[in-house]
Amino acid sequence: MKIRRVTPSDLKLGMLLPWNVYGANGALLVRKGHLIASANQIEYLVERGSFEDDSAVLAKEREPVSVLRTLNLVHLRLQDLLQAIAIRSAPADAVRQLEDLGVMVDQMVALHPDVAVACVLHNQQAAPYAVRHSVDTAVVAQLAARAQKLPAPQRMVLTLAALTMNVGMLEQHERLHVASAALCATEQARLRDHPALGVTLLQAAGVTDADWLQAVRYHHENEDGSGYPDGKAGGHIPLASKLIALADRYCARVSERRYRKPMLPNAALREILLERQTIDGQLAAVLIRELGIYPVGTYVRLQNGEIGVVSRKGLQTTAPHVEAIIGPRGAPLEVFLQRDTKSELNSIRDVLSPAQVGAMRPPLRMEQVWGRAAAA
Repeated sequence: MKIRRVTPSDLKLGMLLPWNVYGANGALLVRKGHLIASANQIEYLVERGSFEDDSAVLAKEREPVSVLRTLNLVHLRLQDLLQAIAIRSAPADAVRQLEDLGVMVDQMVALHPDVAVACVLHNQQAAPYAVRHSVDTAVVAQLAARAQKLPAPQRMVLTLAALTMNVGMLEQHERLHVASAALCATEQARLRDHPALGVTLLQAAGVTDADWLQAVRYHHENEDGSGYPDGKAGGHIPLASKLIALADRYCARVSERRYRKPMLPNAALREILLERQTIDGQLAAVLIRELGIYPVGTYVRLQNGEIGVVSRKGLQTTAPHVEAIIGPRGAPLEVFLQRDTKSELNSIRDVLSPAQVGAMRPPLRMEQVWGRAAAA
């Protein structure tokens, strides 16, 4: 807030003063709400008056919350927390801090699910993979949980379990992300042990919620009993674990890795649906319905030749709304064009990778498509 002089443009006849006006010595000249009834009053106030200008503060208060910025803050805080828990040096209030982060994720998914989902595809350099992947998984699992109409306490357990699911292999996870060769036997064994180790570490950090701990322990179990660490099957696997497992698989497949290119989002969902023996088919169908055949953030080519990015879900899973960012002749568009893909001309022809689109235009900033809710 700053003090500035009254100017003629601030006042007009018949208006009620929106602020107190003070003289040069700080004395109150006219109170807020006073009616400006004459030109002489305006001249007097312009000559002598100053006021506290809070327009910048009010503008900031009116500025929409940035989902992107908030999730990046979750990344930063979660990274420090998980590292401390992994070496058994968790702060005394670790559980409260994790719960605070869980609330932030929950709020962002509720506030703007399209931006939260788009972050999975368009915010992949925000944090080390192990941490970012956990946040991405929490977002997608939260979306599926809301579709299942799970009550808030169950959704919070799900979110907390997703955020902490890989604390038992935090260091190894980052190495695997940049690895260029297959895992050796020792690394495979450590991989299979990480859910159980994660439970031990969380208990040492003060986590006592049985549902949270179970969701972490069983998030790699499969419907047919072929998962790990306990070989649980079907109804013996908690719902939270099943939802996390589905979100985990999707987010892992669409992420950039040194040893492989990311899968196209629609292909990742199709591959998950084909894993009938290891997944809960009904939950997989729920996830696909919520994300759509073309998840928000997917690059697509339209029948009219334009290239765009899916900006939000449509009424039909096969016909989302798209922002065209490249014209039919391959030139980047200065002004993005909204396209409803239900029409034949604007329908989706195929899906493109970020690399294909990146060769044709400068890097896309999320704010260009989703506005201030995606401001960096």
